[in-house]
Amino acid sequence: MELLTDPNVWIAFFMLAALEIVLGIDNIIFISILVGRLPAEKRDLARRLGLGFAMVSRIALLFSLAWVMTLTSPLFSVLGQEISGRDLILLFGGLFLLYKASHEIFMEVEAHPTKESEAGVDAVKAGATLFWGTIVQIGVVDIVFSLDSVITAVGMVDNISVMVAAVIASVAVMMFAAKPIGEFVDRHPSIKVLALAFLTMVGTLLIAEAFDVHVPKAYVYTAMLFSLGVEALNIRARSKRQSA
Repeated sequence: MELLTDPNVWIAFFMLAALEIVLGIDNIIFISILVGRLPAEKRDLARRLGLGFAMVSRIALLFSLAWVMTLTSPLFSVLGQEISGRDLILLFGGLFLLYKASHEIFMEVEAHPTKESEAGVDAVKAGATLFWGTIVQIGVVDIVFSLDSVITAVGMVDNISVMVAAVIASVAVMMFAAKPIGEFVDRHPSIKVLALAFLTMVGTLLIAEAFDVHVPKAYVYTAMLFSLGVEALNIRARSKRQSA
């Protein structure tokens, strides 16, 4: 009960929950892109499973803080650069994100499937293999995104109960926001390409972080917000021309 009546605890909870939501934006975008390739009737389930996995992985990492902290200890050195377990996770996570985003950009911009191949793709999409493959990919990136999120949480709050509550609250907000964001991205292909470009930037940042090159995410988010603002004006202009 003392926790519930302590204003400092509530301040820490809201600050951490807000930070978790901001740090989860790239996660929501990635989930929206992957889920968009599933049949419409399976997308809601995939979103819930993906974000549920994100919540479980973050809480599991919070309850294994001693292990998480050991990830920052150097394992070996390459050309004078110390490499830790955290660095390896960020490196391979960043490479995976770069590959996946680049592949999706190619499929969106360059690929021109025939009607026959489209029918084959639709048949594959309806299968369980693609569905669970999507969940596994979401899970891999969730772990990468969760790692820095948990380390940030540890630096802000000392009470693990507050951390867990903030993670649950942030994932609840993301579950509410994921569907409209995903549907908006699906309706506007240019926004989808922009979101994929954002993910390539995030992947590059993860790789840079692995080599101790720290670039504040605020710079990336500012650039992304500016690009989204410009694209919103383009969408409005196109809709006005079509209705004229």
